[in-house]
Amino acid sequence: MTEAPAIILVRPQLGQNIGSCARAMLNFELTDLRLVAPRDGWPNADAGPAASGADEVLAAARVYDTVQEAVADLSYVYATTVRGRELTRPVVTPAQAATEMRGRGARSGLLFGAERSGLLTEELIFANAILTVPVNPAFGSLNLAQAVLLAAYEWHRAGDATPAAVLANYEAPAPHAELEGLIVALDAALVDAGYFKPPETVSAKRMTLRNLMTRPAWSAKEVRTLRGMVTALHNGPRVRRKE
Repeated sequence: MTEAPAIILVRPQLGQNIGSCARAMLNFELTDLRLVAPRDGWPNADAGPAASGADEVLAAARVYDTVQEAVADLSYVYATTVRGRELTRPVVTPAQAATEMRGRGARSGLLFGAERSGLLTEELIFANAILTVPVNPAFGSLNLAQAVLLAAYEWHRAGDATPAAVLANYEAPAPHAELEGLIVALDAALVDAGYFKPPETVSAKRMTLRNLMTRPAWSAKEVRTLRGMVTALHNGPRVRRKE
């Protein structure tokens, strides 16, 4: 059985909004709430009344300093945004994301940005796909709790659907922490090879590298294989000892 996705609120501003998100989550049996750098700290006294009884979600909420830390144990992450910005990612609706999560068999997460600014490009880069709600193009304003409610509802509803076909020999995506290790190793090898120059191109090259490595949703076995390749190329051929 696929575990329910984590709901990750990035830089949430108001305690009332966090409480309303917890209420929406528990309506549809989601309980894993993660907060990244909440503006007013945590716990927040304003969250309880807005949760309307979803106290178990608030009590179990975990706080992280960065998106990278919050998604480390997750294998596939959907970022909710209306703009793809500079990243190349699949774009899905909440219903499509729910079906994928049910069929993938790996732990997923749904990433939501701050109320006013949404997700930054530096935060979106940790996502494997973009989730966009197909709202009225003339009025696309959704508040944070509404967005969480829609995603949670579709997850719950997808549980009653016919299971998607399972691929033969399918392996679930590796947790983001393992993928991060590969990216760090590849980055270090490229630094030693002198790839990151001239200086003004370094930031763009690193973003492209992360984009390239995040998009395919590598399995744990594939990540280990790629890390082995990077290590072999970085260290060079072994010199055999003469007897």
